[in-house]
Amino acid sequence: MKYSLRQLEVFLAVAHHSNITRAAASLSMSQSAASSALRDLEDHFDIQLFDRVGKRLQINELGRLVRPRVESLLERARSLENELRQHQTPGHLKLGATLTIGNYLAVELMATYMSNHPGRKVTLDVANTSAIVEKVANYELDIGLIEGESNDANLEFIPWLEDELVVFCSPAHPLAQKSVLSDQDLQSAGWILREQGSGTRQTFDWAMRGLLPSLNVLLELQHTEAIKRSVKAGVGISCLSRITLRESFENNSLVELNVAGRDMHRQFYLVLHKQKFRSAGIRYWLQMCMNRNQFRE
Repeated sequence: MKYSLRQLEVFLAVAHHSNITRAAASLSMSQSAASSALRDLEDHFDIQLFDRVGKRLQINELGRLVRPRVESLLERARSLENELRQHQTPGHLKLGATLTIGNYLAVELMATYMSNHPGRKVTLDVANTSAIVEKVANYELDIGLIEGESNDANLEFIPWLEDELVVFCSPAHPLAQKSVLSDQDLQSAGWILREQGSGTRQTFDWAMRGLLPSLNVLLELQHTEAIKRSVKAGVGISCLSRITLRESFENNSLVELNVAGRDMHRQFYLVLHKQKFRSAGIRYWLQMCMNRNQFRE
């Protein structure tokens, strides 16, 4: 065999950092050792995996072609090593979740996973749908839990939970007294919405098709709690997942508004890279999520 796993690790680190110094640091290697490993890999096969632009190493077409297979090979090697040590016990996981899922669903699942597998860590990266999808595509995350949809052919999207968006306002808002909101009501209201790129905004825009150009969007915010506080203060009305509003509706600090003729239902998804090896931890997490789907209230 004319390559080593260490050489492949260097290749992936350079592909991620586009810089040999940062790549070497991430692998706890000297710069000269990392440069030598990459050079030996390329020389053995008389190839070039990066275009050298000053101090920057930009992955080229060949590098992009082999990168997924290298990722898969190293993931299998790491999994084999872990299974030899742990007898196929689920190990650490790197998760990504959108804000609604991360703040209201993922923590409970993480606690269950770590309780069932003491000593195993689960890290969580919370961002909007587009950011999580990009990180899964770049092998930075093992699994993504997202609210929106994407068309990336390299990823597998597994339907998970069903959700519903709800339009709401402060009890003191004039629209709180209306039994049903008309299109005119929606157009005359001031809106506080999630940012573009979020799954919530994607579903909202689809539900409000035909009205979007005439909606009065006052604010676009990245955090659901900031939106809820703004609505409570009477700044405007909004639309978020029912999951995030349950407590506010129960204590009457916010009021649900009935919108006629607008489908606010959506699907949550589990997203994985198709070429990523399904380790014991990934398989356990998927099964745990699907069990929650089956037995949720």
